[in-house]
Formats: sequence, C-alpha cells, structure tokens
Amino acid sequence: MKQRGLAFKFSVITMFLLAVVLTGCAKNNTASNTGAAATTEPSAASTPAGSEAPVTTEPAAKKPTVAFVYIGPPGDGGYTYQHDQGRLYMEKELGIKADFVENVPESADAERIITELAQNHDIVFTTSFGYMDFTLNVAGKFPNVKFLHASGYKTAENMGTYFGKNYQASYLSGIAAGKMTKKNHLGYVGAFPISEVIYNLNAFTLGAQSVNPAVKVDVVWTNTWYDPATERQAAISLLDKGADVLLAYQDSPATLQAAAERGAFAGGNDSDMSKYAPDNYLTNPVWNWGPYYVKAVQSVMDGTWKSEQYSGDMADGMVELAPFGNKVPEDVKKLVEDAKAKIISGGLDVFTGPISDNKGNVTVKDGQKLTLEEVLGMNWLVKGVEGTIPQ
Repeated sequence: MKQRGLAFKFSVITMFLLAVVLTGCAKNNTASNTGAAATTEPSAASTPAGSEAPVTTEPAAKKPTVAFVYIGPPGDGGYTYQHDQGRLYMEKELGIKADFVENVPESADAERIITELAQNHDIVFTTSFGYMDFTLNVAGKFPNVKFLHASGYKTAENMGTYFGKNYQASYLSGIAAGKMTKKNHLGYVGAFPISEVIYNLNAFTLGAQSVNPAVKVDVVWTNTWYDPATERQAAISLLDKGADVLLAYQDSPATLQAAAERGAFAGGNDSDMSKYAPDNYLTNPVWNWGPYYVKAVQSVMDGTWKSEQYSGDMADGMVELAPFGNKVPEDVKKLVEDAKAKIISGGLDVFTGPISDNKGNVTVKDGQKLTLEEVLGMNWLVKGVEGTIPQ
C-alpha cells in the first residue's frame, strides 16, 4: 500500500508538472502565431470581450507576370521609348517587374517570340500594328493568357486592343505649323500608308488649314518605323521641294534634325523631341501609356478584365501635346491652347464636315462627324495633301 501510495503521489505530481509545461508551450505558440499574423488579425482592443476573433487571414493576390513586345529599342526617343516609360510607371505603381523584348520585326519572328512569352507570362502587351494577326494567332493557343495589342482592331475573348485619338494632337500640331510657315508649304514624313498614319496626316492638314486656308502639305512615305537614315533623306527631299515646316510620323528625331540643319521648323512623334533641336522644334503628339498599363494589369489582378477596344484621348490623358519649342511665338501657343481646350471639352471634333478629299469628292458632309470606326478605317487623303496612298 505504501509503495502504491508513493506511486500515486508521484503520478499526480508528474501529471501536474506535465500540464504546466504543456500550458506554457501552448501560450508560446499562440504568441508566435499572433505575431506572424499581426497585419491580418484584429487587435484585442477591437475584439468584444467574451467573443472569439474572426479568422480574416487570406492569401495575398498573386501578381501576374507581364511581358512587352517592342518594335524598336527603348532608346529610340520616340514610340518605343514612350511604351517603355509606361512599363516603368506600371512597375512602380503595382510593384511588378515586367519583361520586354525589343527590336521585334513585324514578321513570323513576332509570332515565335509572342508564343515564347505566352508560355510563362499571364499578360502580354504587343505594341505595334503589324503584330495584330500574330497576336491573334497566339491568343487562340493560350486561352488563359491575356493579350493586349496596340493600334489594332482584331479582338478575341482573351485579346483586347488599346490605342488613342492621337489625331487630336496632330490637328493641334497642324495649327502651329500653319501659323509658322512662311511659304504655305508643309511637309509630312509618313511611315507606312496605313489608316493610323493617314488619319494623323489628314488631321495635321486640317489643323493647318483651320488657321491658314492657303496651306498645302507634301507627303513622302518611308515604309519605316525606325530608320533614321531613310527618314532623314525623306525630310531632305521635302525641304528641297520648298517645305519650310515638317512633321514626321516615325519613332526617330531624324526629320527634326534634318530640318534644323536647314533652319526650318519641325516636329516628331510619340514623345517630346525638343532636346534634339530646341530652337527649331515645333511640337508634336505625345503618348502617355502608363496609366492605361496600370489600369489593365490591375483589372487582371482584380479578376475584372474583359476584352475591349480601348481608345484614349486628350481628355483622359493618354494623348498629350509636347511642350512648344523655344521660338514658337506666344500668339501661336495661345491659338493651339484654345483649340486644345475645345477638344478636351468636346466642343471641337477634328473630323467634322464639310471635308473633301484631294480628288475633289465630299467625304464628310457639312455638320457630319466621322465615327471612331470610320476614322480608324480611313483610306483617303484630305484636300490640300499633295500625294497619293501607295497601293
């Protein structure tokens, strides 16, 4: 009995000590867990007495992997540069590091590269018109990847398009050119004879004619997006014909630099190019892609993304006008700024009739406004443009 009594006491004491140890371990574990989840669980002060804290911990939303396909180098000073600035803005705002491939030709190579990117990215932005069909082909093979194509018109359930009404800023550039010319002779260095370039050329001409009805515009097509040597020669050919103010629709500042050597005024495209020839710089359309890239990627993160054809403008800030050059007079600046305010408010629509083509046909009746679809499909030149659209 004595031994059994000692054994019982020992057993009770042992069980008591074990309970104390286990209780201490449980307390330590609870403190550790609370510390790890401090940013997701409510504090004791905010929890009513006698109630249990609700479980609110949720897995953080997975950030998508993003890639861009560029037609040129980010250092082109123009179109690709602006897209790259938009990428950097998106990275900063959303904390996402995106990949990019530069100098991708608008050929079968593009489809190969887009396919490779689609294998390990959630979102792929293809930033040039010539990537349209290649992007559509790849989108059909990767239904879980979101594709967004700049300047195109073809879509799919997992492929949308985005661009903007840069012709609004081209019209304003035309106003400045129409006031700055002394010969009533302007020159336009066009990239490819596609609708995007045609409607910008037409808008530039209409803007110039709005302040100088006698003006004419010569156009030369380079069939390039970024080839400074070719674009320079095109600019020189226009200067040789007597044009004293030029605008270019390419990604390089070659036209502006050629004009500056002759003492002529010029503007480029896509970004502020004033640093290349500040005393001969006019102004030109500028892209601001960053906010759109943030919006698009965020919608994928939120699960709200849907295929659409997004068209930004001067009112939402996707399209802007570059600062004027050093020698653009104040009265010219005021004319442009007044027209800009009307465009932003909706009081001025660039393609409002009457408008005739350069063959004498009335293409937009008096008071009529072209729809966005009609603008995007434009394949005719307005009256005052000296040149043709190559077939």
